[in-house]
Amino acid sequence: MDIPPDELADLSFDQLAELDARADAREAEQATESQSGGPTTEVVLPWYQHPVNIITLVITGAILAAMIGWMVGNNGAQPKHNEVDTGFLQDMRVHHEQAVLMGFIFRELPDTHPGLRTISASIVRGQSLEVGRMIQLLRSFGESEINEDEASMLWMGMSATPGQMPGIASDQEIEQLGLLSGEEADRFFVTLMTEHHLGGIEMADFTVANGINDEVTMMAASMASGQRGEIVEMASLIDG
Repeated sequence: MDIPPDELADLSFDQLAELDARADAREAEQATESQSGGPTTEVVLPWYQHPVNIITLVITGAILAAMIGWMVGNNGAQPKHNEVDTGFLQDMRVHHEQAVLMGFIFRELPDTHPGLRTISASIVRGQSLEVGRMIQLLRSFGESEINEDEASMLWMGMSATPGQMPGIASDQEIEQLGLLSGEEADRFFVTLMTEHHLGGIEMADFTVANGINDEVTMMAASMASGQRGEIVEMASLIDG
């Protein structure tokens, strides 16, 4: 029996499933008769009358509605942030980029400690991902992806060039690292990265205390915790 589409839409999922089961039974019966040479009359339901299609459309519509609602709500949100949140993201991006550079350099040096190479790989991977997330947050804030002021660290009440941020290695130190090997390279890398991490921790701790965006302050707290752990781990590999 054909049921009008408007009535099908009012049926429960159990009722629709029952209709679908009956349709399958009729199709099986017709297939048996066809194989045995008996008479058969094939009935093909329009696509909009088949219960399975109705169920699929209902579920798909619900999923699409939920996705559209999330996108509209998300795009309409204006994340709260202050100059500390913005300054931290802009300056920490530069800070991270140098750590990634040092990690890349160290990984290419000969005869270095396997454990330190593992840590350097983790720094490259982890801080590269964090740089990407910092850029996304700055875009969501409607802020520049880079610090366009001549001085950095103004958000911490300091004034410094990018090369004078806490923990930043000099160009000469970066060049020297690339010329070393073995245990000498290990110790110099740990020295540079420890100072670098300590500077990053100082910036992160200030942001946790003074930022207002939850995602930024949680990111800063995670960075500080992770870098404190890496300092301890690097020291144990050198002194062990």
